[in-house]
Amino acid sequence: MNEQRIPRSWLMLALGTGGQTASTTALYGMPFLVPAFQRELGLSLAGAGVLVSCPVIGILLGLIGWGVVADRYGEQKALAVGLLAAAGVMAGAAVVHGVWVTGVLLVLAGAVGSSVHSASGRLVIGWFPPDRRGIAMGVRQASQPLGIAAAAAALPPVAHHAGLSAAFGLCAALCGAAGLAIALFAVDPPRPDRPAGGVRTPAPYRGGHLWRLHGAAAVLCVPQFVVTGFSLLFLTEARGWSPGAAGGVLAVANLAGAGVRLLAGWWSDRAGSRIRPMRLLAAATAANLVLLTAGAAWDSAFATAALLLASGLTVSTNGLHNTAVAEYAGPDWAGRALGVHGMGQHAAVVLVPPLAGALIADRGYTPVFALAALFPVLAVVLLPAADRAAYWPGPRAAGRTPPAEVPR
Repeated sequence: MNEQRIPRSWLMLALGTGGQTASTTALYGMPFLVPAFQRELGLSLAGAGVLVSCPVIGILLGLIGWGVVADRYGEQKALAVGLLAAAGVMAGAAVVHGVWVTGVLLVLAGAVGSSVHSASGRLVIGWFPPDRRGIAMGVRQASQPLGIAAAAAALPPVAHHAGLSAAFGLCAALCGAAGLAIALFAVDPPRPDRPAGGVRTPAPYRGGHLWRLHGAAAVLCVPQFVVTGFSLLFLTEARGWSPGAAGGVLAVANLAGAGVRLLAGWWSDRAGSRIRPMRLLAAATAANLVLLTAGAAWDSAFATAALLLASGLTVSTNGLHNTAVAEYAGPDWAGRALGVHGMGQHAAVVLVPPLAGALIADRGYTPVFALAALFPVLAVVLLPAADRAAYWPGPRAAGRTPPAEVPR
């Protein structure tokens, strides 16, 4: 065992997770600035919602391009350039005024900041051997609920007391600090050596394995966004909780969701499989959402317990399918594959909030939860029958010939 690589791998994990957390706070924290958008920019709720969607649009535009950059030029360059560029764009948003220019800058921030979605996963996968990648990617994926929690805690009070410009400035500072740390300390993982005159591995999209992973991950995002997007409203409107109590409980539930991702990653490492735990967790999610539907239909307190459990289960597979995609695609293609993977997930959920909100307003929560329960069932069907051997053997196996593409 190369003893020097173990501490370096954890440093790379910390840097990748820090970059993902900073990007999440800045790009996914816009919902917490809706009151400031209305107050300072004079927007309606619908208009503020458009600004909230602007970074997501930018992410969709930038994911595959950043994957190409990470594959060709390395993870460190993609992460550092993307985060520092996002810091510059958010700093620009802090000093300009006007709805249109703010919207354009937020789209641009999403486009440049999306480098973390493609490159940070590569950085983690490349520095960890296969039997530790599940837990490592679970740590990396935990950065998303941590970033949302940071945005919820910091952005509203900053915007309330110091204005929208200060909130954008805080986002810029977080992205800048993460980008600078990566520029100074991140090191690209070793890649398996090729024989003299060797060529890049063939595109991993021959056959349906990756496409089925992309599809399963995309449909699993739908119940996740239904639960996270409407939990607060359900607890306050349907269950009669106070906003403060509901927010506090949901914050704890989201932090518990980060722990669930770690446990799922640990499980996949022990099982030597990403697909089997994903299939079982998707089935458990479907069963949980059926119970939530029944509780909502009968106006039972049981619905509250089911909702809080769903907060963890609906996010439990995030690290697993990202790991499976990167491992199968290998070091030559993982950046692009993760870009396509993230693009599919974002595209799948763009219309979830407005459509689910309209259905709740017209029919209540029961049909929304019932429809959400169908998507993890679809994921079980879409998932590949078995794991495939990875083209990315890990840092301790660098230099070995990639294994054949056969079921484990």
